[in-house]
Amino acid sequence: MTPTPQSQPTRFRTEGDVNASDRRTQWQDEHLDNATHQLLAEDATYFLHQALSTPCLNVVRQVDGIYLEDLQGRRIMDFHGNSVHQVGFSNPTVIDAIKQQLDELSFSTRRYTNRTAVDLAKKLTELAPGRLNRVLFAPSGALAIGMALKLARIVTGRHKTISMWESFHGASLDAISIGGSKDFRYEIGPLLPGTEHVPPPEEYRCLWGCGERGGCDLKCADYIEYILDRERDIAAIVVETVRSTPSFPTPAFWQRVRALCDRYGALLILDEIPWCLGRTGKMFACEHYDLEPDILVIGKGLGGGILPLAAMIAREDLNVAADRSIGHYTHEKNPVLCAAALATIRYIEEHDLLAHAHRLGEHALARMQRMAAQYAIIGDVRGLGLMLGMELVRDRQSKEPATDEAEAVMYAALTQGLSFKLTRGNIITLMPPLTVTQAELDRALDIVERCIAELS
Repeated sequence: MTPTPQSQPTRFRTEGDVNASDRRTQWQDEHLDNATHQLLAEDATYFLHQALSTPCLNVVRQVDGIYLEDLQGRRIMDFHGNSVHQVGFSNPTVIDAIKQQLDELSFSTRRYTNRTAVDLAKKLTELAPGRLNRVLFAPSGALAIGMALKLARIVTGRHKTISMWESFHGASLDAISIGGSKDFRYEIGPLLPGTEHVPPPEEYRCLWGCGERGGCDLKCADYIEYILDRERDIAAIVVETVRSTPSFPTPAFWQRVRALCDRYGALLILDEIPWCLGRTGKMFACEHYDLEPDILVIGKGLGGGILPLAAMIAREDLNVAADRSIGHYTHEKNPVLCAAALATIRYIEEHDLLAHAHRLGEHALARMQRMAAQYAIIGDVRGLGLMLGMELVRDRQSKEPATDEAEAVMYAALTQGLSFKLTRGNIITLMPPLTVTQAELDRALDIVERCIAELS
């Protein structure tokens, strides 16, 4: 049964802001001209409708740096970006590399390799932590997750997994099987067998109430061990290193999970598709925890915010599937995609964006903490590098999500020139390009604060 617009907001307030709400319709009626409405109607005529995306919000005609420009010429700071814009939109270094590669070698057919693909594979193994020194490329993060699942089955001879409720690993059937986002799983039918799920390690909304007990005491890790001990045939634990809500597990949690994987013979697969390449102030989020996975999956921003590319990076001793096809994708060694990725990494390194993200992240988090002290609707703030979140609640004791209020803030901010994502319906999630300046970041936070103050 197709959900009605009235039923969509409650069901789909998980992965992002909903595209079927009265506030969205009102905002469009007030701010979009006839030409924009006409193109949106045409888009809605030809594309299949789905939660979160089609029908669309607005029409974009240009992107540059931290900005979107819509059909009416409004420039909007994009602190959403679908997590692909680490080096900003239309980065000239990336575009130049793509153009040059198109002139030199535009495609590499299967059974052949090329210098650009080899250079990218080598660079990723140099950047990745520990013994991660074998690579496969894929055209999307979901496909790379699928490759990791297949490799784990081959290596261990098992098929079961442990992953987390509310997680997102991609929209393909295997990825939503291990994922825990209800808007992708709802009434979809049978999923992969053997996909066990556990609650996420999240102190502010811990299922076991660790916040009320004075802090995390690893009940979430105890539950993982409980499953491992009873199943005994888990192939892999597949988890996001940090979560897009955003939230950040404790170092003790990751030390415990790594030890559990080693004890029970399960691989640790870390999904860093949205926040690899500097988002957290490190090239990879696992570096904050001194954590070495068995398989690391990255993507999104790897293509420079222009082209789709993801990678699976595995330990040397997992190179045991020479007689199997793990990925075998048509664009597996596409030189143009790889040129974009190499240019992206080079730009991050040459402009020291890791240190920049760390410094601005600390500045932003301090500002958000001051805002939380002033406005009771802000229940919690958190951040790591330029991965920032502010959770709005109607009451700090009950922690009832301020869903309608958060949506009001989002559309008020959009009117003032700032776009961001709502997660779970009540969490303002701010993920600007790593190229953002402190002045631009402060301007964005000024907008958020004004909107919250007006609401309060």
